Amino acid sequence: MSWRELLPPWLVIVAGLTGIVLLCVSTKDVPLAPLRTKYGIVLDAGPSRTILFIYQWTTTKANKTGVIRGCSSCPVQGPGVSSYSDSPQKAGKSLEACLNWAQKEIPAEQHSQTPLYLGATASMRQMNLTHPILSDSLLAALTGTLKSSPFSFQGAQILSSPEEEAFNWVAVNYVLENFFKYDWQGQLVPSRKGMAGVLSVGRTSAQLTSELEKEKQAPEEGVRLQLYGKTHRVHTHQCPCHGMEQLRSRLLSVLIQDQRSAKTVSNPCWPLTYSQEVQWQSVHAGPCAASDDTQDIPGPKEVFNITGSSNPTACMNLVQSLLNSSSSCSFFKHSLSSGLKPLQTRLLVVSEAMDFLRGAAPSPDLGQAVQRLCGMSVKELIRESQASLDTLVDYCTVSAFIFHLSTRGYTLDFDWPAWTAFQKMGDRSSGWTLGYLLSLTSTIPQDSPSFLKGIEPGVWSLLLILFVVLLMGSFLRISYRVMAKESSSSHRNSSVFDD
Repeated sequence: MSWRELLPPWLVIVAGLTGIVLLCVSTKDVPLAPLRTKYGIVLDAGPSRTILFIYQWTTTKANKTGVIRGCSSCPVQGPGVSSYSDSPQKAGKSLEACLNWAQKEIPAEQHSQTPLYLGATASMRQMNLTHPILSDSLLAALTGTLKSSPFSFQGAQILSSPEEEAFNWVAVNYVLENFFKYDWQGQLVPSRKGMAGVLSVGRTSAQLTSELEKEKQAPEEGVRLQLYGKTHRVHTHQCPCHGMEQLRSRLLSVLIQDQRSAKTVSNPCWPLTYSQEVQWQSVHAGPCAASDDTQDIPGPKEVFNITGSSNPTACMNLVQSLLNSSSSCSFFKHSLSSGLKPLQTRLLVVSEAMDFLRGAAPSPDLGQAVQRLCGMSVKELIRESQASLDTLVDYCTVSAFIFHLSTRGYTLDFDWPAWTAFQKMGDRSSGWTLGYLLSLTSTIPQDSPSFLKGIEPGVWSLLLILFVVLLMGSFLRISYRVMAKESSSSHRNSSVFDD
């Protein structure tokens, strides 16, 4: 048998060997489709309103913690849930509009896989202490409505104050990229920046939240958080006498006692033309009451007319004297705890007054900004904000309080870049919702994406060329045999005709 006759079988053998080689070449897992976006819903049931937040993240995690990339929100119409104590069912019904909105925002096929949480804060904490039965009935009504939604309801709870502030701390450090950052290739890498603290000045108290340096120094009320492969011990130090309402009451109490003989009491922290009648017992009650002379104080129901005199310097001196006389809180004596060191921690300030100050009196010098704010008229205050005038007039007092903290060694962060980053993740007052969901992403299952087997482009190209050469060789060989056969047949026919 000639080599020409053996060539076709050999070509088939080579093709088979090539296929075997192809199966032996190392392959890679190639995702069949881009990783899917996951969603999570958190409802913030605050004192004055409820807000529904939808957060988005991909199924990829960084050290078992999610990387949240987007946020949208829906303010619930009506007051806070605690206002529905007389008709709990209305509290649940008030959520329906925003839940319907969420169903449109999230793809229908993911509704059943989207976790849904509700966290109640200050007003519900207070109600749970004073009227626990009413609190339970409200939570039951809210739970009923949330369970009837197509989402995966995970529970409704009343957050403790340390928990709320700890989750707020997580949110601040997340948006400031203190847990991780993106390198030039867009990959997540550990951040070498230290963790920031949070100074939050609310209506009834002030809180400083920071990370404890050593676990053995953590107080019992500290919150332990597992985030991005590390354990963080976070502690909140509270000062109940230094919220906006308490600062106002203490300041008015001092002014009334200093000017008790006058018919009209002058308040240097209020703008000119603003006045208010104040009953003594409304500003001098509870553990935060300030009094230099307990023997000679006004009667509980005695009313005083307090008028603004708009004197920024006098106001700042008055607020400073209040801080110097503060005995109810070690917050200003640098003795928070042996483990918490606020003087070495950068503190992002969270306060309605500072929000207003940033827009109404922007200045790199905080002292000058406070002076500008405390000198604003009633018309200027109203023009800069839609908040009630009774609230706006006390922003001067709170801003002066924060300024004096900055002069006592606390490193307060008023930078616009930091604040802009914090605002990216939704409503500032509900920052805890972001931290809350981040801390829970470790418990949310991570999808396993579908993969196809693939080989390197270079190897694939070589095999493709080899197969093409084999096919062309086989085709040419077959063509040659056919042409040769036809030529031979034609030659025989011509020989027959010649004979």
